[in-house]
Amino acid sequence: MTETTAGQSCTELAPSTSYSAWLRVMALLYDPFVWLGEVAGMQRRRRALVAAACGRVVEIGAGTGLNVAHYPDGLDELVLTEPEPGMRRKLARKLGRRALVARIVDSPAERLPFADGSVDTVVSTLVLCTVDNPDRALREIARILRPGGQLLFIEHVRASSRFLAACQELLLAPWRGFAGGCVCNRATVELMRACGFTVEADDQVWHGMPAIVHPLIVGSATVNA
Repeated sequence: MTETTAGQSCTELAPSTSYSAWLRVMALLYDPFVWLGEVAGMQRRRRALVAAACGRVVEIGAGTGLNVAHYPDGLDELVLTEPEPGMRRKLARKLGRRALVARIVDSPAERLPFADGSVDTVVSTLVLCTVDNPDRALREIARILRPGGQLLFIEHVRASSRFLAACQELLLAPWRGFAGGCVCNRATVELMRACGFTVEADDQVWHGMPAIVHPLIVGSATVNA
């Protein structure tokens, strides 16, 4: 069963009309664009990551629903947030083809419509690179997590290689315009720690995708007591 609800107003985060049109195109192109990366290892990473989800689960930026097939049975609740209309439509169709009870919420990661300390697991896969205000998004995640709750994540990040980091810097603007606002060199682990998380992560490589998004971190984070 799928239910779609609206979150809080997104007025100050609303993109221009032309950019909204490009985001609709991206919603159609996203799955084919990442197909090789999924086959080359990302699908396996998704499956392993969300297998650790438990209790009340909120996935931020659920996109077209590439994690949907991998959620375990027995969750108390699954809520999928996605602010982009084209992505939400594909997400709803994907849910409709699976026996998965979930609720879709129209809400950005910077304003999550959930009570303080009400969520056991937050899932973020390739999302924190794209949000307009990652500090605000991470503080929202920290706010809604219960004591002992976990953030499960797969994110591409700033490269440790000087050459690749220079390429990321050079291609940042065109990539961001093409990839729906994605910042290819965001220092996400450092941001998590600055926002009060203890982070356990492995460095991996996103094979099958452009080199500027190859560096990955995969792991979990908890809010410092």
